[in-house]
Amino acid sequence: MLQYKVHYGLINAAEATIELADNIHRVNERPCFRATVTGRTTGSFDYFLRIRDTWRSYIDTTSILPQRFFRNIEEKNYRKQETVDFDHARDVAAVESHKRNKNDVKRGTFKTPNNVQDIVSGFYYLRTLNYDQRKVGEIIKVQGFFDEEVFNMDVIYKGRETVETKAGAIRAIRLVPKMPDNKLFRGENAVSVYLSDDRNKIPVLIQAELVLGAVKVDMYKYQGLRNRLNLVAKN
Repeated sequence: MLQYKVHYGLINAAEATIELADNIHRVNERPCFRATVTGRTTGSFDYFLRIRDTWRSYIDTTSILPQRFFRNIEEKNYRKQETVDFDHARDVAAVESHKRNKNDVKRGTFKTPNNVQDIVSGFYYLRTLNYDQRKVGEIIKVQGFFDEEVFNMDVIYKGRETVETKAGAIRAIRLVPKMPDNKLFRGENAVSVYLSDDRNKIPVLIQAELVLGAVKVDMYKYQGLRNRLNLVAKN
């Protein structure tokens, strides 16, 4: 399990966890990894916003494609639960969702491209790649499905560097997902994701430049890693 502090400027705004289940789950007759991301606001942010979000993906152990995606959103007074089942043979996604009233269910089937990813499985897929032969500036093209829409998740490989985290100085691979035009992020290269430069390839730091400030998601605790983390010794 990985644990993170989320900072907005100098303020500790939230906490997040990423957990990969030890056992294999069977979904749509396929063996799957289960990856769960949770987030919650803390302190004064919790008083004004109160976020309790859970995002979960069941990822095929062979193809590294999502078989099922689930999210439970609780953000202030907003509520939404959604389940997406992927049929990669037919390239469709079946979506079932409801908001405050659990009896008010919305269902739909959407066309998807080949090898489509969800938000969680897309980042898991990036962990499986070998970056040794990639050139700095190379673009990794991933297509995703989120909120009933297909989107392009192009990711730029920016090379390797050492980053400071609350868990220590870590040698890392820097990836920059290209952001579409929006009112939240400051430019298309506003987000940097740092994966540990070792066999774990876990996210150790995420930095985002927003129009109204900067956000940092900083790993402070980890446990259960299969391989040794590439920590950099200080002089």
